[in-house]
Amino acid sequence: MIESQDVDVGNGLCLHVATSGDGPPLVLLHGFTGSTQTWASLRSLAEKTHTVIAVDLPGHGNSSAPNDPRCYSLTRFAENLSQILDEFSIDRTALLGYSMGGRAALRFALAHGDRVSGLILESMSPGIPDPATRAARARADNALADAIESDGIEAFVNRWERLPIWDTQKNLPEEVRARLREQRLDNRQEGLANSLRGAGAGQDEPVHDRLREIDAPTLLMAGELDSKYVEIAESLQKAIPNARLRVIEEAGHAPHFERPDAFASAVMGFLQDIARA
Repeated sequence: MIESQDVDVGNGLCLHVATSGDGPPLVLLHGFTGSTQTWASLRSLAEKTHTVIAVDLPGHGNSSAPNDPRCYSLTRFAENLSQILDEFSIDRTALLGYSMGGRAALRFALAHGDRVSGLILESMSPGIPDPATRAARARADNALADAIESDGIEAFVNRWERLPIWDTQKNLPEEVRARLREQRLDNRQEGLANSLRGAGAGQDEPVHDRLREIDAPTLLMAGELDSKYVEIAESLQKAIPNARLRVIEEAGHAPHFERPDAFASAVMGFLQDIARA
């Protein structure tokens, strides 16, 4: 049974948390346009052995959507997540983040490494190192945020789903793709817009020079058809001291969605390994 709770973390922000299962804690952080529902498939398996704690990031799902983009900052979210762990009396947890949620998980691990028993990063980047490229990305994200507010959620989702990064999902069953579309549509335009303004890839300072600070066992995951993020994961494996890499066959940017069984098997195997260590 999934239990829901809204945690007031201050600054007009309440974060929605969905928990289930029993055992060592596992925190799940979704990507842009996602929600706690992102993890339905993994949760059904993980909750048999773990207390699963899925969080709606600011502006997503059932979390609040403040007007101030600074409330969406991933650096600030790291402190918000620490508050959530305190609320649930959790000292240390395994942490899984996908894409934007992976960037959030990485920043939490850098700020609160003593609270991370294991780190799983799926299809994520430690930032855009080149200042000019980062600034261009920020401008593009701000323009997209403006378009979301002016055109509405459905027009944005139609545009989002046409991006080449999702081409690998076109061969999935129609009913599966329909569930994902429904999840994307179940967001508020102000939440997604301000998420881009406050937590877009162009807003974050890159953390490549801090990766060696991570001492938790780390699993890096990417889909073999997503060559950009496979390359990023390979570079992260070299930089993070106790990291391993798992490339999911026949998957693109969202292995948890495109190959859920293979993804869950890899995650659960990693969690079992760190429990035995």
